[in-house]
Amino acid sequence: MAAPGVHAEPEIDTHASAALADPWVTLVWNDPVNLMTYVTYVFESYFGYPPARARSLMLQVHREGRAVVSTGSRERMEVDVQAMHGFGLWATMQRSSQGDAG
Repeated sequence: MAAPGVHAEPEIDTHASAALADPWVTLVWNDPVNLMTYVTYVFESYFGYPPARARSLMLQVHREGRAVVSTGSRERMEVDVQAMHGFGLWATMQRSSQGDAG
């Protein structure tokens, strides 16, 4: 306990700090099956992106072969990847520090 008038440093949860500093990302990959309009629809309906953002992400998938569609905890990205698979999209997850979170 700190002496009166002296503020003790708060304890820092290093696991939580590491998770915040190094979040995970969900990547959606281009495929020869799904129509661009469908991919845009999925991004709008599942992630709640406005039409312009959903279309921009879809075009990134189409032109660059992949796009980061969500960022967060590992558990949340697992849910998002499974949801994308449920929509028939090819999706994976990885740590954002691997250079694809931008």
